[in-house]
Amino acid sequence: MRNQLLAQHKIVRPVYLFTLFFLTLSGFAQMPIFKRYYIADIPGLGWLAEFYVTHYIHYLGAAIFLCISGYMITLYLLEYRKHIRITISGYVRVVMLLGIILSGAFLVYRNLSDVYLSSGFIIFLDIIHISLVIILFMVSFYAVIFKKSWVLPLTKEQLTLR
Repeated sequence: MRNQLLAQHKIVRPVYLFTLFFLTLSGFAQMPIFKRYYIADIPGLGWLAEFYVTHYIHYLGAAIFLCISGYMITLYLLEYRKHIRITISGYVRVVMLLGIILSGAFLVYRNLSDVYLSSGFIIFLDIIHISLVIILFMVSFYAVIFKKSWVLPLTKEQLTLR
């Protein structure tokens, strides 16, 4: 049953991974490490040194990421929770993603024209946002190495209890 449910939405995983890749790339590009370390001098990568280009790519990626998140949350609540359960590693990744989304939302709010946040709070938000991204990648790397899934199918006993 789980494979049938996930097979219906097989486009979600590659779009999710592609979006995470560009979010990470554009996020790090805003720090300006690509220009500082001459990566942007490589033919075809000059756009990585353009702040507004990477900024808009990051916002576009964030919008796509929020759409994917909303779609998967809705699917889980309406259909998947009847057939699968979220694992501990799945919950850890969900918490990391939620923290990234919330800290990112505060960073977007900070960019509005009439908003003032103290520089210390902005630095705190930046550090939290980047730290959560790095922790998410470490947890995801662990999950790939040790084959930890986001979800597992419910057993027959669990299905009868529902």
